[in-house]
Amino acid sequence: MTATNDAEMAKILRTDLEDLHLNLPGTAYFDPFVDHLSKWYDKTADAKYFVAVSDDHRVMGGCGVGPIAPEDGIAELQKLYVSPDYRRQGVAKALIPECFEFAKQHYAYLYLETFHQMTAANNLYRSLGFDQLTKPLPQSEHGACDTWYLYDLAE
Repeated sequence: MTATNDAEMAKILRTDLEDLHLNLPGTAYFDPFVDHLSKWYDKTADAKYFVAVSDDHRVMGGCGVGPIAPEDGIAELQKLYVSPDYRRQGVAKALIPECFEFAKQHYAYLYLETFHQMTAANNLYRSLGFDQLTKPLPQSEHGACDTWYLYDLAE
């Protein structure tokens, strides 16, 4: 992720949430750093954001890893969004291994938050071995999300 990807990634994130009518307070849609993801990930310890770029240099999507409960060895899989032009083409599946590899270097667990109506995302997380939780971690910042998962990176 570089600053040159910021505007495209912010547009993808907002479009994905708008398409599902999830552009709600308490979601990533209103995170203050969405327009400058590269800056936030650059300045945050043990955090990294990955983007998938097409052959013609278009941002297809992105996903990040950042601390949520580092004292407990827990990172968060963050802001996995794919452009409508590239959905159902394996972009999310291609980004996940990069995130797992990075997370394993710094953390023991990977947590994530989503919405039950994001069916494709939920199916992906379950297929990867994420365990669904009954409530969010206390450190959660996105109060609007209604589905939570945790993955043991040692598996």
